[in-house]
Amino acid sequence: MSAPVPGDGASEPPGGSPPAGIRTIAAPTVGVTRIVLVRHGEANCNVDGVVGGATGCTGLSAAGRAEAEALNTRLVTSGELAAVTAVYASVLPRALETAAIVAPGLRGLGAVADCDLCELHPGEADGLTWAEFSARYGGPNWDVDPDNVLAPGGESWTGFARRVSTALGSIAERHHGELVVVFCHGGVVEASIESLLPVAAERGRLKLRTAHTSLTEWEIGPGGWLLLRYNDAAHLVGTRA
Repeated sequence: MSAPVPGDGASEPPGGSPPAGIRTIAAPTVGVTRIVLVRHGEANCNVDGVVGGATGCTGLSAAGRAEAEALNTRLVTSGELAAVTAVYASVLPRALETAAIVAPGLRGLGAVADCDLCELHPGEADGLTWAEFSARYGGPNWDVDPDNVLAPGGESWTGFARRVSTALGSIAERHHGELVVVFCHGGVVEASIESLLPVAAERGRLKLRTAHTSLTEWEIGPGGWLLLRYNDAAHLVGTRA
């Protein structure tokens, strides 16, 4: 089942390849759209335990800037995303700062800021410490009821996932056949997987351990969305004690 796929640069095995109907590895498709999601580097709000909306986010920590520099070095050296034609980012400082640091590895392209790529909107909880948040709101249990809002004026998990899938679909339509890089958040990465892959709704949230500055890559072709890689943070190996 794992035999080389015709057209992928590998030689055809003497016995042939599995028929398409039982093949476990999808054949390469020419002219597909690719979207690479990049989680921002470690942020001050992550370190300080603050709800990081527009008020609470004050950008990257020193470690987060180092993570972004490591990703930039990787991309400059490898050229793996050199075909990029467009860059987008959440409007939150931690995502915009990551995009600016990594820009040389993306042909120097500046990021288009898009609020629909933000982390879940926290509403009145923005800027609170998580201890203050828990004391004031208790917090919804999204594994039980994903329709509950985080705080007054904020989003539910269901609404957030819908926003993310719509935003990514719009980007794919605008950039058909291109490679697009999106600087976003761990929640956006998880919401994309829950929304675009056939994940059973009753299992609850995936609670993925998405690393800072990791790459998650989607391909959008005639057969729909295909996840090519998740949580690729090879550039961080050896950078932390």
